Amino acid sequence: MDMKLEILVIPVSDVDRAKQFYAKLGWRLDADFAAGNDFRVIQFTPRGSSCSVIFGKNVTAAASGSAQGLYLIVSDIVAAREELRRRGVEISEVFHDAGDVHAGTDEPYLFGLRRVSGPDPEHRSYRSFASFSDPDGNGWLLQEITSRLPGRIDAAATTFGSASDLASALRRAEAAHGEHEKRTGQRDANWPDWYAKYMVAEQAGTELPQ
Repeated sequence: MDMKLEILVIPVSDVDRAKQFYAKLGWRLDADFAAGNDFRVIQFTPRGSSCSVIFGKNVTAAASGSAQGLYLIVSDIVAAREELRRRGVEISEVFHDAGDVHAGTDEPYLFGLRRVSGPDPEHRSYRSFASFSDPDGNGWLLQEITSRLPGRIDAAATTFGSASDLASALRRAEAAHGEHEKRTGQRDANWPDWYAKYMVAEQAGTELPQ
């Protein structure tokens, strides 16, 4: 039986402050639900991710800021870091994992990685990183992956939990494509490619084709 990782819980002390921070990252807000004054849960999904994060009030007993080593996979570490900087996020310089090589820095270790400044000299997958924290100190790592090890599935691939989910996505794409044909005034013989672009963009939370 397939078991898909769906949710990670992040412990925070100030729910609204955390909501503002994760919105600043450009992540999709999926839910903000409260039950009286004693419970509130907020869910965000990073762009291109099939896994979401939740935080809130009385969601977890873990100490705020205790979530560390949370990985975000990117295809271009420099571009991803620059995007976060433009969004006002304080983020480290790009560094790579030196393995057994002496790092030569004042703070060589981070989440078990032996840090050396700059991206991996050979630009190998899994080797280049940048780090940042949310206002509570929960620690995130950007990791650059351009090609995956054999047997690994690309986390950015479009996936569906069931045939029903896929059917629903196809119906939404069909409806959107109908509006597209109305706007252009032409029949689109290349509709499979348009459906594919729409479904991938919808799941990634990026701009939908028009």
